Amino acid sequence: MLSRDICADCAVRDQALCGSLDDEELVALNSIGQRRRVPRGSTVVWAGDESVICANLLSGVLKLVASTADGREQIVGLLYAADFVGHPYADQADFTVTALTDAELCVFPRLAFERVLEDHARMEHLLLQRTLRALNEARGRMLTLARKSAEEKIAGFLLDMASRAGTTGCRATPGGPLTFDLPLTRGQIADVLGLTIETVSRQMTKLKIAGVIALPGGRGITIADQGALEQRAQAA
Repeated sequence: MLSRDICADCAVRDQALCGSLDDEELVALNSIGQRRRVPRGSTVVWAGDESVICANLLSGVLKLVASTADGREQIVGLLYAADFVGHPYADQADFTVTALTDAELCVFPRLAFERVLEDHARMEHLLLQRTLRALNEARGRMLTLARKSAEEKIAGFLLDMASRAGTTGCRATPGGPLTFDLPLTRGQIADVLGLTIETVSRQMTKLKIAGVIALPGGRGITIADQGALEQRAQAA
């Protein structure tokens, strides 16, 4: 069981589902919750398995993966801190959920979570709102894949990663360029954006030569000129 003191130090409480709950709802949810650390590369849920958990993602990045008819894997979504994991009222998991980075989850047994929702209609309504918002974001990503150029896709992706980096990124001076590590390899970025790894590399190099970004090494990215990156992310 999670105590209220533990929840009070949760870094994403204001952004996660819990942030919208009243005291009674929070106590009910805490009574079934348990924190779980997940090492990078570990699978949280396998597609096709019985759906046994729901969770709030407290830290780290998870990927949602679907298998194509020919056996290939396709990344269909990413989950970040404060996102909700799993589907109540679904007996089977639709996607495999794997940690791209070390992650921490606040986990709820699915059946117990469903009972809490049934006893607290407002919480169920709040979760529905979050689900619909996630659906709209997914539709926006589909539009991006269909309509934007490779340059616009890469620029938009880097802006989204920069906004997600939050306090995990660093700045040499207050208000200076933001540097952070990408949670995905270039091959994974290519999968997410519907590009080839060669195209991703070319576009990264193009942005570097233009002085829009810097590549300090590894998966590090520095947003050297955010305004220019925002301009390149806009579809014509």
